[in-house]
Amino acid sequence: MSNRFTDILFQLIQSLEKAEKRHFKLYINRSSAKEDLKIVQLFDAMDKLPEYDEVLLMKKLPFVTKPQLANLKSHLYKQLLASLRLLKTTENIDLQLSEHLDNARLLYNKGLKIQALRILDRAKELARANQKFNFLVQAISLEKKIETLHITRTTTDKTELLAEEAMVVSDHIYRVTKLSNLALLLYRWYLINGHARNEHDETDIKAYFKTQLPVDVNAISGFYEKLYLYQSYCWYAFIRQDFLMYYRYSKKWVDLFRDQPNMVSVETGHYIKGVHALLNAHFDLRNFHQFEGVLKEFELFEKTPVSQQYDNFKTHTSIYINSAKINQHLMQGTFKEGVALIPVIEKKLKEYELFVDVHRILVFNYKFATLHFGNGNYGTSIDYLQKIINGPLDLRIDLQCYARLLHMMAHYELGNFDIMESLIKSVYRFMAKMKNLTVVEEEMFKFLRRSFHVSPKKLKPEFEQLLYNIKHLEKNRFETRAFAYLDIISWVESKVNQQPMGTIIYNKYQQSKRK
Repeated sequence: MSNRFTDILFQLIQSLEKAEKRHFKLYINRSSAKEDLKIVQLFDAMDKLPEYDEVLLMKKLPFVTKPQLANLKSHLYKQLLASLRLLKTTENIDLQLSEHLDNARLLYNKGLKIQALRILDRAKELARANQKFNFLVQAISLEKKIETLHITRTTTDKTELLAEEAMVVSDHIYRVTKLSNLALLLYRWYLINGHARNEHDETDIKAYFKTQLPVDVNAISGFYEKLYLYQSYCWYAFIRQDFLMYYRYSKKWVDLFRDQPNMVSVETGHYIKGVHALLNAHFDLRNFHQFEGVLKEFELFEKTPVSQQYDNFKTHTSIYINSAKINQHLMQGTFKEGVALIPVIEKKLKEYELFVDVHRILVFNYKFATLHFGNGNYGTSIDYLQKIINGPLDLRIDLQCYARLLHMMAHYELGNFDIMESLIKSVYRFMAKMKNLTVVEEEMFKFLRRSFHVSPKKLKPEFEQLLYNIKHLEKNRFETRAFAYLDIISWVESKVNQQPMGTIIYNKYQQSKRK
């Protein structure tokens, strides 16, 4: 992300849509307080800034001193959030439930205990319908407080049911917390390391997964318990490159929403991520037909009001669809068409700059580089790879490694043999240090060390030998990580058969469709 969005108030203002800005003006102008009029002027000044510049901002607001600016910004930030809450409450279950709880507390503090209990009953009914158990904990807590401290003429049976309900909800929350923690920490492991590199990683992940999983998995019920269970299994399978298991659980994840369609609008972010995982599973397994079906379904979802309701959902749906389209071109070998998409996607990423994380940009840059490499644009591929190589090293060690490997291969294709020896040493040292060397990479390094000294006429036997050495490793789970990042087999086959890499992949795609 650029420095344009370093100020949190500026970020919030830039994220507002026209209707939200208009609502804020109406909301704030109801008050004629002098301070409120000043924050409207501050809002207008910041809204017109192309990027945050405090010196320029102070010039636009001559009536504000530097010490006053901090207070005004803080006040404006709070008022913007208040305006958004008022505007969005009816659109969001969580905000509705919070409002009910706030109202119940206000009534209770006024001494209107029976009214507070009635609101809590309605709120609990809404929470159960949308499986919002975290809210139920707060509602039950307030309800128990009222029942304990005051005579409300509640029957003995009702108080017993309330106590029983509290225990059931508590048990549910415990399981959801344990499973969501597991899913989160597995995702974190993947963001740092990528796929399991060896038996040691595999053993560690298996042991961790086994110890963190609830003892009685069969007892798990309810939407959120199943959701986080399926997410945990997805990450567990994906890290271990068990793509069949990854497919099974990503499908369970999406089917959970298909079985309970009302939850798509309640947990839209989880639904979007689930479809993204399912698309990735089909990509990894080269399930061409199923991939196309899910992508079409996702593109239809993008046009729905649920997808378009919030910037967060709109942004991530667009990002995941564009990622899937690139994967489709990588699967089919249609690199030229994929390269044509890059400017469109980059424009979208610029538009969504405020909402896109660094990890997502890294992945896109690698995919862009791969498309250009497959299309023979080796210099442009190197440009994109440099963005990864010169980027942060605390994310996706695997991506850092394969960016360097692909960077080296692009220089090989360009015939930059004067730097190949130093590149090979540098990349080999980096991958060894990161414990990211598999047999496939070892064979690649051996080939490259030999081949740039060999005359072009004698290269074909070298490629044939390399193909023989790595072809049988396609089904080996600890070797497939290399093939997941770059279709090295097809690259070598293109050299052996003297055909473009795209042609080799496209022919495989056509053969698969005929099966």
